[in-house]
Amino acid sequence: MKNKWLFYLGFFAVLATGFYFTMTQLIPGFGTPKLPVLNVVKPFSFTNQDGKVITNDQLWGKVYVTEYFFTTCPNICPMMNTNMRKVYDTYKDQDGFVIVSHTCNPETDSASRLKWFSDSMKVNTNRWWFLTGRKDSLYNAARNSYLLDDPKNNLQKIEDQFMHTQFFALVDRSGQVRKIYDGLKDKEIDQLKLDIEALLKEPPSTKRFSNNLFGN
Repeated sequence: MKNKWLFYLGFFAVLATGFYFTMTQLIPGFGTPKLPVLNVVKPFSFTNQDGKVITNDQLWGKVYVTEYFFTTCPNICPMMNTNMRKVYDTYKDQDGFVIVSHTCNPETDSASRLKWFSDSMKVNTNRWWFLTGRKDSLYNAARNSYLLDDPKNNLQKIEDQFMHTQFFALVDRSGQVRKIYDGLKDKEIDQLKLDIEALLKEPPSTKRFSNNLFGN
C-alpha cells in the first residue's frame, strides 16, 4: 500500500510539473510575479539628437529604459552609460524596445551636442534616443513621472537646481513605470535585462492612463 501511494504521489508530481512547464511556454509571464505599477508617465514634449520633437505618444507600445545624464559629466555618467550599453547590446535588435537618455544639463546639451555624443557612442539612434528640452520640464518628468528624484526638489528655484541621479526607470508598453534600478550596480543591470524580457511579452493596455502616485 505504501509503495502504491508513493507511485501516485510521484505520478501527480510529474503531471503537475509538466503542466506548469507547458503553461509557461503557452502563456507569457505564467508563473512569474508581475512587476508592480509604480507610476504613470505624464505627457511630455522634448527634442531628440536630430532636432525632432519627441512626445510620450511616440513611446506608446514600446518598452523603454530611461536615465538622466549630461555629456560633460566626469564621474558617474560614463559608468552609467557603460552599463546602459550592456542593455543596448542585448536588445538593440528587438522591435518595441528603446533606451531614452535625457540630459539634466540642457544649457550645454543642445540637440547638436547630443548628436555629437550619440555619434561618438556609435549606437543606433532608432534604439537609443537622446533628449533635451526646457530644464523645468526635464526635471519635472524625472521627479513626477519616472520617480528618479524627490519631487520636493521642484520647490527650489529651477536656476538653482542641478539633478544628478544614477537611477534608471523601466517603463512598460502602456507608459507605466514598473521598477527603478541603480545604474551603477551590475546585479541590478542583470535584473533589468531580465525584467525587460518579461515586459516585452506583456501587451499594452487598451486605455491610456492619466493618474500617478502623486496625483495630477
